[in-house]
Amino acid sequence: MSNKPSGPLVGVKILEFAGIGPGPFACMMLSDMGADVVSVHRHGQARTHLVNFVNRGRHAVELDLKKPEDVEAALKLIEQADAIVEGFRPGVMEKLGLGPDVALKRNPRLVYGRMTGWGQEGPLAQAAGHDINYVAVTGALDSFRASNGELVSPLNLVGDYGGGALYLVVGLLAGLLEAKKSGKGQVVDVAMCDGVASLITMFHSMRAIGMWTDKPRTNLLDGGAHFYRVYETKDGKHFSIGAIEPQFYAELLQRMGVDDPDFKAQSDRDGWPKLQKKLEAIFKTRTRDEWSKILEGTDACAMAVQTLDEAPDHPHLAHRKTFVEYNGRRQPAPAPRFSRTPSQIQGSPAEGNTDVAHALEAWTKGRA
Repeated sequence: MSNKPSGPLVGVKILEFAGIGPGPFACMMLSDMGADVVSVHRHGQARTHLVNFVNRGRHAVELDLKKPEDVEAALKLIEQADAIVEGFRPGVMEKLGLGPDVALKRNPRLVYGRMTGWGQEGPLAQAAGHDINYVAVTGALDSFRASNGELVSPLNLVGDYGGGALYLVVGLLAGLLEAKKSGKGQVVDVAMCDGVASLITMFHSMRAIGMWTDKPRTNLLDGGAHFYRVYETKDGKHFSIGAIEPQFYAELLQRMGVDDPDFKAQSDRDGWPKLQKKLEAIFKTRTRDEWSKILEGTDACAMAVQTLDEAPDHPHLAHRKTFVEYNGRRQPAPAPRFSRTPSQIQGSPAEGNTDVAHALEAWTKGRA
């Protein structure tokens, strides 16, 4: 762990009950912002893989939560924590004797974060699921389609991390702010299906005013518009354009040398397929990097599609140090950025088990 923690959350103590997906990612963000995160693992699982960057920046303790003495050890950690993160199915923490009623009785100011796919109640609350299922049920997945209409999974960014981890972080921070005023904690029930539904609020608004249809690849932001999509280049690579505003669209055409009068009808949806075909042919006349020299850094709203390997070395990301090297391994840097209390990677993923007594003592002194 870092000897000098940094970030706006220094002094905030988070107790994580280790899981997969959005819970660990949320705790990574909290740790990056300076929170002191102790992660509870099952016996033999405290050592995490050193290249699992999501687990960076916290200590791990091993407890067998089926043993009364280990449950009591967890409750002692709960007494000192400002917030909890747990991602079990509804009712599991209660069966372990670590549910919100017990925890808040031991620590009335505790913010108890619960991370599930379906929420703490409802017909699907006890069902298993993954990101793709939560994105499917909310209607979001139906809009991620290839040109042939095939549904394409948006990795696990929309459900796990967008609708899950980020909403969990926001909920915990809001709960912590409120607890400072009231002295009382509360439960934060984060369901990925709720979060994804919230994320697509704008598209419900667009449907309500007739600006969005359910027919795929016919809309402004789903690849239907010729000026907001990805094109293949001469070398088989790809280039993205997002020239929505008329002035940006005009600059795109000017820089690409397009003087075809058909392109003047930017908002004519009926003409979009024809203009797509024309732009497809134009983009294939140059390589991706040739188009980069012409379009990047201008108001044409255009950018070469980078691979995961290429992205860290892009001049803009390299300048901003969007990726950093920590202990010899390149990984994404903490985000967002703070001017006075900068975030930092607080440490590598846990290499082994930390004694509970040590974690408690360190929490009272400042950092585990």
